[in-house]
Parts: sequence; structure tokens; C-alpha cells
Amino acid sequence: MLKRISKVGNSRGLILDSALMDLTGLRVGDQVDVTVAPGGAIILTPIRKALPRETVSATIRKTIKDYRRTLKKLA
Repeated sequence: MLKRISKVGNSRGLILDSALMDLTGLRVGDQVDVTVAPGGAIILTPIRKALPRETVSATIRKTIKDYRRTLKKLA
């Protein structure tokens, strides 16, 4: 995929079209880690935020409740 670097104010920018954003799961405002590989390749790695502790706890409680009998048999 070819992209052109554009001038944005005093900086330069790379425009990511909707198809690429959808393909990578990126959204406006997401953070990416930028690294430069040997040979000059630029690698953008999405920074995935961890789920809030409350969400994880609620999911675990629901799973235990839904599968209580199965979990007892496995114990």
C-alpha cells in the first residue's frame, strides 16, 4: 500500500484511510508506538488499553455464576 507524506502545519503527517483504520482496528485518538527498524522501515504498533478492573471483575463473576455447576464438577 502506497501512502504519501503530507505537510501538516510545521510537521509532516501520514493519512490513514478508513479501510486501513478498519483493517487494523484503529480509531481516531488511539495511540501507536512508532519504531524504526534496521534499514529504515517505520513500524506502527497499536497500544491496546487494558480493560478497567471493574469490567474484568464483573465478567469473572458472571462466568462463575453461569458455569457454577461445571466448575464444581471440574474441581
